[in-house]
Amino acid sequence: MKLTYYGHSCLGVEVAGKTLMFDPFITPNGLAKHIDVAKIPADYVLVTHAHFDHLADAAAIAKRCGATIVANYEICEWFGKQGVAKTHGMNHGGAWRFEFGRVKLVNAIHSSGLPDGSYGGNPGGFVVETAEGNFYHSGDTALTLDMKLIGESTKLNFAALCVGDNFTMGVDDAIRAAEFIRCDQIVGIHYDTFPPIEINRAEAVEKFRAAGKQLHLVPIGQSVSF
Repeated sequence: MKLTYYGHSCLGVEVAGKTLMFDPFITPNGLAKHIDVAKIPADYVLVTHAHFDHLADAAAIAKRCGATIVANYEICEWFGKQGVAKTHGMNHGGAWRFEFGRVKLVNAIHSSGLPDGSYGGNPGGFVVETAEGNFYHSGDTALTLDMKLIGESTKLNFAALCVGDNFTMGVDDAIRAAEFIRCDQIVGIHYDTFPPIEINRAEAVEKFRAAGKQLHLVPIGQSVSF
C-alpha cells in the first residue's frame, strides 16, 4: 500500500488498484500551496466528519474523477445536494465490501457540523481491510476505549492518528491509542495546520520511539509505503 500525505488529515492510499482519498482539505491549506488538486486521482473519497477542514475539496475531486464519496448518511445526503453523483452512506458499526476491500465506520469522539450549518451526523473513523493489508484512519477524535475493539479484531499495517492536541488527541494520547489498536506504524495527522495544533515534531517522534512505535510525519506531497 502506498500512502501520499496531502496535509492536515488528508491522505491518498493506493490499494488493490484503487486510490482512496481521505478528508480532502488542500486548497484552503496554506501549507499545501504546492499541491495541484486538479492532478490528484481518486476512485473513492472517504470523509470522516462534516467539518470544513475535512471536506473542502471533496465535491470537486469527486466530480472531476467520478469518485464515490463514502461517509455517514447525513454527509452523503448533503453531497448529493451539491451535485455529487455517486455516494455511499454508512453509519457507526456498519461495514460494506467495496471492490477494493471492506470498510467499517467506527466511533470517534468529536463534533460535526456541515459548512452551511446543517446537521452533519456523528463523527467517525474508518477501518479498511484489503487483500494487500489493513489500516485505520481515526478522523478527529479523543482517545477512546472503543479503539481496543479495533486492535482485537483487525491486524493493522498502519494507522493514521491525530496528534495535534487542542481539538483532538495529542501525542501522548495518540501513543495510548496506538497501544489500544495494537499498531506500531503510525502516520501523524491533524497537526501544524493552525497555531493551536502546532507540535514539536522531534519530540513527538522521540516519544513514539521510546514507546516502541514509529511516528511517520510525512512531508506534504510525499509518499511512504506499508
